[in-house]
Amino acid sequence: MDSQKNKVPFAGTKEQEAALLKVINEHKNDKGALMPILQQAQEIYGYLPIEVQTIISNELNVPLEKIYGIVTFYAQFSLNPKGKYKISVCLGTACYVKGAGDLFNKLQELLGISDGECTPDGKFSIESCRCIGACGLAPVLTVNEDVYGKITVDDLEGILAKYQ
Repeated sequence: MDSQKNKVPFAGTKEQEAALLKVINEHKNDKGALMPILQQAQEIYGYLPIEVQTIISNELNVPLEKIYGIVTFYAQFSLNPKGKYKISVCLGTACYVKGAGDLFNKLQELLGISDGECTPDGKFSIESCRCIGACGLAPVLTVNEDVYGKITVDDLEGILAKYQ
């Protein structure tokens, strides 16, 4: 799948950039400032696209490669925006053996995106996760805070339709 085809364009605002620059200026002289700055930048933008990483790189005089390495290493950071409706499919053992892999593959097909991506309209994003603690309902997926258990591939279109 061509991930560039589904790339959501960066839509940062001047207000977001001003908030980021304020955070950077408040922390730039602190030892170990990069992690808290990245965390707050993700709170401001919802994710850490290359444009945001570049601002941080330039302002802190830290190589962009170092920032990218940190952002891609830690699971708490995202390079892609999250959709209005965040779909998470549990691929833990109980869910997987009951067909969660098929659910995940079908959702990717229906939405035209891959794990960690967002639809171009910003409506849906999809990600896999490990055990959400609802093993008795396997297989399970969530849409934001809504939990769907004991679902089949045939249930997916109906679930998506609720959020259209």
